Amino acid sequence: MDILALLESYEFEMKDIRRYLHQHPELSYQEKETSQFITAYYDKLGVSYKKILEGMGVVATICGKLPGKTIAIRADFDALPIQDAKDVPYKSKRDGVMHACGHDGHTAILLVIGKVLHECRDNLYGQYKLIHQPAEEVPPGGAIQMIHDGCLEGVDAIFGTHLWATSPVGTVSTRTGPLMAKPDNFTISFKGRGGHAAQPHRTQDSLLAASSFIVQAQSIVSRKVDPLHPSVLSITNFDAPHALNVIGDRCTIGGTVRTFQQDVQDIIVNEMKQLIEGIKLFHGVDVEFVYHEGYPAVVNHEEETHYLMKSAEEILTSQHVTQASMEMGGEDFSYYLQHVKGCFFFTGALQSGKTPIPHHHPLFDLDEDALLVAAKVLTKTATEYSREKATE
Repeated sequence: MDILALLESYEFEMKDIRRYLHQHPELSYQEKETSQFITAYYDKLGVSYKKILEGMGVVATICGKLPGKTIAIRADFDALPIQDAKDVPYKSKRDGVMHACGHDGHTAILLVIGKVLHECRDNLYGQYKLIHQPAEEVPPGGAIQMIHDGCLEGVDAIFGTHLWATSPVGTVSTRTGPLMAKPDNFTISFKGRGGHAAQPHRTQDSLLAASSFIVQAQSIVSRKVDPLHPSVLSITNFDAPHALNVIGDRCTIGGTVRTFQQDVQDIIVNEMKQLIEGIKLFHGVDVEFVYHEGYPAVVNHEEETHYLMKSAEEILTSQHVTQASMEMGGEDFSYYLQHVKGCFFFTGALQSGKTPIPHHHPLFDLDEDALLVAAKVLTKTATEYSREKATE
């Protein structure tokens, strides 16, 4: 049987796996049961694997009988601290924990790819490393530790996908070069002198100082960064729990910075620091600025990206394979691409006839027909890349 036709025969199994995992989500660095589910699946198939990252990460290896390159395919499997608000039979059974980003689908895809590669191994070129990674959602992320533990040893190229619930099923999109941004976070604590709200002149108002920063910071990207260089500075948190008749002595704000280039990140951070110095002087408050570096930007390699898009076009036709826009979301797949050549892409998973629900939302769901699309593109790309590169 043709390898893609074999994938089709396991489509319902892929959906069943996704639904089981959706009902049993686990948070980052806590995914012991999910890891056990993955290893049990490979045990049943007779596929060899190695457990890394404190026993939660799993790297399965399948060897073809013919010489070729070693190709890695990666799937993440952590969930988010979100209450599942969907009314579906496969709703999360764990309060406050939900697969709201599609990682359950990623895992189902890779497990069935593993099954098909194992069954077809006598006719395959090269080797295949199936990387099941925990903790993509929480920095420093699982990828960097998986690499440290050796998951990329001997790998010539790596491919991965993200199910994209706001794009139509049957579509694939990616781009050469920068695809997803570097996601940094920050907190800024303001400490002044509190007092009675009826006597504001006797205080050094930390809330006013923080508010001044928030308003002025909106000019950093719009007036200090070249508009041809995508970037984001968003304030997402303001914490000042005081009584209504009290001007508090302290408050904390937080947010995120998203960039693709180091020099743009440097401009934004330096401008934030200068703004803080002016606010300290004007408002008479102390300020503590803590900046947390996130994952690097996802930067696809040219040859591997063209190869994947060509494979996708042969499956879906060219009109369904498009050049992706640069996304300001982050992904720790970026670390793999810093070590080996490869490509990360988006697979459309919008539920037909429904309003698009963004990722990380309590109502998030997928059109499960997207699982087979992603599995076919990944399998065709990996197997043909290994075969065609075998003589190089």
